[in-house]
Amino acid sequence: MESLNPRQELLLKALVESFISDGQPVGSTKLSQATDIGISSATIRNVFVDLEDLGYIYSPHKSAGRVPTELAYRMFVDKMIKVQPVNSGLIKKLKLNLTQGSERKNIVKKTNEILSNITELTGVISLPTQQNTEIKQIDFLNLSDNKILAILINKNNDVENKIINLDKSFSSSELQEAANYLNSIISGQSLLEIRKILLNELEEMRKDMNDIMLSAITFGKKLFLDPDNTKKNDDLFVTGQTRLMSCKELSDIEKLRTLFEAFSEKNSILHLLDQSMSSNGVKIFIGAESGYNVLDDCSIVSAPYKFDDDVVGVLGVIGPKRMAYDRVIPIVDITAKLLTEALKSSK
Repeated sequence: MESLNPRQELLLKALVESFISDGQPVGSTKLSQATDIGISSATIRNVFVDLEDLGYIYSPHKSAGRVPTELAYRMFVDKMIKVQPVNSGLIKKLKLNLTQGSERKNIVKKTNEILSNITELTGVISLPTQQNTEIKQIDFLNLSDNKILAILINKNNDVENKIINLDKSFSSSELQEAANYLNSIISGQSLLEIRKILLNELEEMRKDMNDIMLSAITFGKKLFLDPDNTKKNDDLFVTGQTRLMSCKELSDIEKLRTLFEAFSEKNSILHLLDQSMSSNGVKIFIGAESGYNVLDDCSIVSAPYKFDDDVVGVLGVIGPKRMAYDRVIPIVDITAKLLTEALKSSK
């Protein structure tokens, strides 16, 4: 991103703010009449030429004003924005709503609804995962039709059951031996560490393993690496999709259809939110930065939340690139922090 001189920065900031405000291409006359600019229309036109050459603005039609590019939005968000403090009444309302339920899943769903309502954008939130939670024990039970039930117990004594489909049947004693072998390797490790072990260390040892060890690796991979087991559609809540229908930039029926399909399918949104798991605070994806064509006309503002000092999920909003970042960013940030507080007393 090429640095700008003070005048270019001033005018680019004013242009982005004007476009966010009303969605209309910004002309030199309009900016010159702004009370805090104090620059002639002719000078602004010259600066516009420079900004266009640098890739910060473009003209959607001949003789029209200019609109910001993704590069301009990124410059605006990173260097120019002055976020608004979150209204104390809003914080009070959030706290009140987040203490009304005690079950973790309900708190998360409620948070997503509140966030969507407050920002008037589409709210997205990934359910608490156990990525950093240590696995204490794994057991296997035989089911019918070459299926086994995997029972996972974590350090908090939470129990999760998963069904694994296999190519052949195994005896109870073989399952017990496989469980013993896996437990000897992964007990006390987080899911992230277990996946590394399965992908790297055990693969290198394959030639020295017996059949039970190899079966144990197969079970482990199906449990911890198979997308069908690691990502489920109920891992993500989406609220307020129809709010996007009122956004001028997204009003094209075909755009909305593909966007709603992505919300329904969920995996791409989940993958995007996963990228925010390790971020320290708010992370923003603008347009093509998301890596998904369906989101090219959108921006995502997201933030991770915690449970027992571990990051367990991400919440955020999806809206047009022309969103009020100065208002949305602090709301997403404070909501993630309040959700973290609310989860401390949840079941």
